[in-house]
Amino acid sequence: MLLTNWEEIILYCFVAATAIQVFYYAWFFSRIAFYKPKEKIKSQQHPVSVIICARDEDENLARNLPGVLVQNYRSTYEVVAVNDNSVDDSKYILQELKKTFKSLNVVELTQEAKLISGKKYPLSIGIKESRHEVLLLTDADCVPASEFWIQKMQDAYDDDIEIVLGYGAYHKRPGILNKLIRFETFHTALQYLSYALAGIPYMGVGRNLSYKKDLFFRNKGFSSINHIPSGDDDLFINKVATKKNTAIIIDPEAVTRSVPKKTWAAWLKQKSRHYTTARFYKSKHKFLLGLYVGTQFLFYPLFMATIIFYDWRFAIGLFALRLLVQGYMLYKSMGKMGEKDLWPWFVVLDIWMFLYYIIFAPALWRKAKRNWS
Repeated sequence: MLLTNWEEIILYCFVAATAIQVFYYAWFFSRIAFYKPKEKIKSQQHPVSVIICARDEDENLARNLPGVLVQNYRSTYEVVAVNDNSVDDSKYILQELKKTFKSLNVVELTQEAKLISGKKYPLSIGIKESRHEVLLLTDADCVPASEFWIQKMQDAYDDDIEIVLGYGAYHKRPGILNKLIRFETFHTALQYLSYALAGIPYMGVGRNLSYKKDLFFRNKGFSSINHIPSGDDDLFINKVATKKNTAIIIDPEAVTRSVPKKTWAAWLKQKSRHYTTARFYKSKHKFLLGLYVGTQFLFYPLFMATIIFYDWRFAIGLFALRLLVQGYMLYKSMGKMGEKDLWPWFVVLDIWMFLYYIIFAPALWRKAKRNWS
């Protein structure tokens, strides 16, 4: 009798995990798979301030900043580069670029901010120094995928929109590490972009993010999260984004791309730092994200347990159901987001996420270091 009860418990848990996973793919992620931008009756070109903060990133500035400075944008735009206490050649590279590009506004910071962690202080200074209402944020290690990046991002604004969420991707490189990094980045974007389409925006990424200057000052900037080392992008958006004031843009020409980490150690360090902010999200967001991650993590152990303790045919049937829904939604979504080469690997990458959660789960409770990132 006890064995029968355990068999039934395992079965019911597997059915529940499968149903929840299918629900997330069908209800949330399908919004990206079948995404079609709304047709705009009129298109306005807003003056834009692009803000980039950098510390000791002379090579990235030399490589990527020209791609921002040569944007094909007929309206007014400026690039505010905040050089935050760099000790490398960043200052001289910015001075040389300024000779050629008059739209470049360089802000030199020579003192550290006290009691303010991460890049919130230099970003705040950059926003204060900017001249325009529409702010477009990216990082020094990012380059726009096209010369129409500014045009595409600002065009998502409408009467009530104050935030535009974009996709910050990584360059394609050979090797399995590159695929893992890109899939994790795509998987994260799939969630925050689809949640925004569902009216539940919860984060954005500073590699490709836009919002109004008035929104920033109306909410007292980063004052409520200054004590947290990270969060200048995701925690700020988590605080101020609403169903009505947030839009997304999915367009190959509106993507930014970064150079991915080349070693496992560097990537593990980067991701561990990023996840230290998740515990500060709003409760409803933590519940929705936790339910998805929890069932994704338990899916494969429950699948194996159902095969062993119940009926392998029933287990295969449920596995196939999720696989079909997941495969179709990922195929469509990866096509929309320029990551279609990852699709043949999606089963392996999905199984990898089981190990990924084990590796990075401790970061959710670990205290973040107070470093610039």
